[in-house]
Amino acid sequence: MTETAVIHVIDDDDAVRQSLAFLLATVGYEVREHPSARAFVDAGLPAVDPAAGCIITDVRMPDMTGIDLLQHLKDKGSAVPVVVITGHGDVPLAVTAMKLGAADFLEKPFDDVAIIDVVKSALARREKTHQHDALRGEAAERIAALSQRERQVLELLVAGQANKMIAYDLGISPRTVEVYRANVMTKMKAQSLSELVRMALLAGIVPRGA
Repeated sequence: MTETAVIHVIDDDDAVRQSLAFLLATVGYEVREHPSARAFVDAGLPAVDPAAGCIITDVRMPDMTGIDLLQHLKDKGSAVPVVVITGHGDVPLAVTAMKLGAADFLEKPFDDVAIIDVVKSALARREKTHQHDALRGEAAERIAALSQRERQVLELLVAGQANKMIAYDLGISPRTVEVYRANVMTKMKAQSLSELVRMALLAGIVPRGA
């Protein structure tokens, strides 16, 4: 993810934007520049760029500010991390940006190492989010393949109930519960009960009686 990710730099100050883009390019990132948040949004970004890995935007820009951009991205459900660049005295704006989902913020002037470290951190969080989403999707698909009874057994297992209690609640024998439990473990591709519970919770399973 971090090797192919595109960094979008948004700033109405040509010198600042070009300098930042040059710096990121020298350490191996693919960078695309945008003279304003409005231009970025009007281009359909970041939705039309599947490689979008991080957005760096100035907070004070005409027409559409960095805060406006964050609100727009939040409304669109974008998961691309945003790093906000603020000037001296803009800490309140930076706090607002964080509340709107900004991954981080940097105060001007900042050094080269600081911006590179922030970008690396944002991309790492982005990668973890992708991995989490992928695992959640896999778990949901496996749960969807369970029969109604197998799902009931899964929900009771997640609730922490022993086989005998599950048998009592469902009106079946403990031996039958063992069969269903084995089927659930196989279909979910879980190597242990703890792994099964983690996958179920990841997929949003609400334990019976919760």
